[in-house]
Amino acid sequence: MRFLIFLTVYPNIKHTLFAQNYFMKKVFNLFDLTQKVNYKTEILAGLTVAMTMIPESLSFAILAGLPPLMGLYASFIAGLVTAIFGGRPGMISGGAGATVITLIALMNSHGLEYVLAAVALAGVIQVLIGLFKLGKFIRLVPHPVMFGFVNGLAIVIFMSQIKQFKTIINGEVAWLTGTPLLIMAGLAALTVLIVIFLPKLTKAVPSSLVAIIVVFALVYFFGIDTKTVKDIASVSGGFPPFHIPEIPISYETLKVIAPYSMVMAAVGLTEGLLTLNLVDEITQTKGDGNRECIAQGSSNLLNGFFFGMGGCPMIAQTLVNLSAGSRARLSGIIAAFTILIIVLFGAPVIEKVPMAALVGVMIMVAVGTFEWATLRIFNKVPKKDIFLVIIVAAITVILHNLALAVLVGVILSALFFAWESAKRIRARKYVDDEGTKHYEIYGPLFFASTTNFTEKFDILNDPNKIIIDFKESRVADMSAIEALNVVTSRYHKLGKTVYLRHLSPDCRRLLKNAEAIIDVNIIEDPTYNLVGSDAK
Repeated sequence: MRFLIFLTVYPNIKHTLFAQNYFMKKVFNLFDLTQKVNYKTEILAGLTVAMTMIPESLSFAILAGLPPLMGLYASFIAGLVTAIFGGRPGMISGGAGATVITLIALMNSHGLEYVLAAVALAGVIQVLIGLFKLGKFIRLVPHPVMFGFVNGLAIVIFMSQIKQFKTIINGEVAWLTGTPLLIMAGLAALTVLIVIFLPKLTKAVPSSLVAIIVVFALVYFFGIDTKTVKDIASVSGGFPPFHIPEIPISYETLKVIAPYSMVMAAVGLTEGLLTLNLVDEITQTKGDGNRECIAQGSSNLLNGFFFGMGGCPMIAQTLVNLSAGSRARLSGIIAAFTILIIVLFGAPVIEKVPMAALVGVMIMVAVGTFEWATLRIFNKVPKKDIFLVIIVAAITVILHNLALAVLVGVILSALFFAWESAKRIRARKYVDDEGTKHYEIYGPLFFASTTNFTEKFDILNDPNKIIIDFKESRVADMSAIEALNVVTSRYHKLGKTVYLRHLSPDCRRLLKNAEAIIDVNIIEDPTYNLVGSDAK
């Protein structure tokens, strides 16, 4: 926008090259000539990120019951779009488990076409949030709810890996037994051990990638018979094909997909904005949250029409990217195109990857995802927060319905907050020299505190003139107005007069709008100067 204004003000600019560089810097931030970019570092970082994204994308797609190829498509589309247009350089997006797990229930109940439609709708919601600059409100999700969701997600990921120890015998699903079971368990255990201990020796290469290569080599060179990716589904494909989801265009369809889309959008943006803040702290720079919302939404909109499972910023891959030295957008672009090249030409190799290796990687992802700190602080935080963590995690694990889990968590958190706020309302009482009874109210007056508020007044024994002072309070909603109406009406019936003092401008507007149901006397106090309605 600033570039367009610049050209408008200076239409006869002669330095075209400068203008082009300015545009690339401000819009794409790819070829910023003021930024020193180590292209070797960016390319190597991008290749490393791609190798770590592939197993996770495949595993998350399989986890959700989706074709594995959808995970790779999502990583390519999300990675490319957000790398170019995202809120900051250095962040890596792809087919992440945090978003795809929100669609498991929809996949099981309505199938793939509804999932694609839900992904596209989630993208639209994210774009609108970014355009209206509402990204900051995503952060209003309480931390206990987020911890519960993350812990539930980790448990679901871990438990889902158990399913890989099953096979189909004579058309029926059965557990592996004997030698196949031992081979599968042994290879998975080897993968876990490599992921755990290799970083203690070197961090030059991703341990998950090394683990997959080692297990792959053992299976290939020793001819070990075990389940591979090809036994699940083929990953051979071309460029992501354009596809309009084949679903009925109706209100009933919208009612089905909308809850999943909203939760996916919220979870994706929450994870994205948290990752953005993390990168800001590491790099000591400032990203653009609303721009990230638009970029993420655009990528999910494309995913819905190009067979991608949707995605969001991936914390683990972002940290890998930063630790490799990347500070520009080029690494994300390299990673995205590397994944596309593998889809186009490397499928025969990927299909031979043992599932045991992916199981081991996903087990470690689950271990790393779980917020172990929540176990250490159980006796140090309020019991209501512990309850929220447990209930959200339980709903996620038992029902696999993240939409319901987050909704219940947010509602319970709001109710807990309302209850705590309601208990804080109190009144300081005194009679002045003129015989007027003063009630100085402390704490917000809203639906949850109205009962305690009305109990503060001694209506029968109070004098004929009463002043209710709201200097340290505020009238918040219609329930508060009704409470005031009850109190003032009771005084009026006894021939007593009530005056309200120190009402903030927004409280005055609220009372004026309710003139039909309440008639109050407001004392104008010229000595009381409010900074604004937000001062209360």
